[in-house]
Amino acid sequence: MSVVIYTTPTCGYCTQVKNYLSRRGVSYVERDLSRDPGAAQEMVRLTGQQGVPVTVIDGQVVLGANMPRIDQLLAQLASHPPRLGVSIATAARIADKKGVRLPEGAYVGRVKPYTAGALAGLRVGDVITQIGGQPVASDQDVHAIMRNQRYGQAVNLLAWRGGQTIGMQVQF
Repeated sequence: MSVVIYTTPTCGYCTQVKNYLSRRGVSYVERDLSRDPGAAQEMVRLTGQQGVPVTVIDGQVVLGANMPRIDQLLAQLASHPPRLGVSIATAARIADKKGVRLPEGAYVGRVKPYTAGALAGLRVGDVITQIGGQPVASDQDVHAIMRNQRYGQAVNLLAWRGGQTIGMQVQF
């Protein structure tokens, strides 16, 4: 599960959200807008909001110190297998459509920000060829493998990018 909190040092509500998540044992990445102007632009682009805190839980945005919404998202995540946060299609289908050569696997057509796949380094145009040591021949293989994953675990993923196979670790 990926959790990112956009904060400032003087924001009391930011401190409340961070303390709340810490008490629940939820790890998070803090993006301090006062130290990172790029984070501020990113937050506005992602949410349209200029005020903090903004919490992003597996790609879902929570504005302010909305603990009931945070609880709701955490409960939903706990009851379902984790997601990579990418849109995929069978690479052979995309290769035929675009008239290009791609390896067997699952073509990544979109990557949602602050999801496990994005944080691991997946990019649009990558072809996932293996997850957790299991070969991937199609998008259906990815879905089947993901049904057996659980939050809190990490798996190795192989992807083809621009003619090279690259490895990355996906943390759920």
